[in-house]
Amino acid sequence: MKSICVYCGSNAGSKPVYADRATALGDRLAKDGLRLVYGGGNVGLMGTVANAVLDAGGQVTGVIPQQLADWEVAHRGLTELEIVDSMHARKMRMFELSDGFVALPGGFGTMEEIFEMLTWRQLGIGNKPCAFLDIDGFYAPLIGMIDRMVEERFLHPDQRADLWYGSDIDEMLAWMRAYEPAQASKWIDEKRRSVMK
Repeated sequence: MKSICVYCGSNAGSKPVYADRATALGDRLAKDGLRLVYGGGNVGLMGTVANAVLDAGGQVTGVIPQQLADWEVAHRGLTELEIVDSMHARKMRMFELSDGFVALPGGFGTMEEIFEMLTWRQLGIGNKPCAFLDIDGFYAPLIGMIDRMVEERFLHPDQRADLWYGSDIDEMLAWMRAYEPAQASKWIDEKRRSVMK
């Protein structure tokens, strides 16, 4: 594992703990020699995690659409900043550059991005680990909804077991490094066989 993509808010949130934990994650990524890949912004938790990596001597690649760069929200102090044509191109490029995906607290964009990666993995497009790094219970209701999807048979239990949720950065990174997509791959293979019958 060489790079981690972090999805997070372009706002800082209502509590200082959000920025504190984003800083802790960025510092840890840098100390572990993991490159940060993120949305390229200089605002909110996005700017916080990027600055933490840079302050700790780490490497940061930002990927931002031209429209947002034109709005002057691009972080110009990164190791590398890629400007792309669209949000779709941004997500694909971040996927290509990353070995795993972490969601910090955020809004619609954060949810859309991490769930797209989960969907791609569900469809066999990718097999990279996905994690929700919880801060102060932010993701507890969402994980409850995911568990409800399993209960109501809209999501296979193996797919639920194949994502990480918690608040400990050490545990998260250890899980991501040891990640084996066996459960998801098994489910995908079974699904393909049933379709081909």
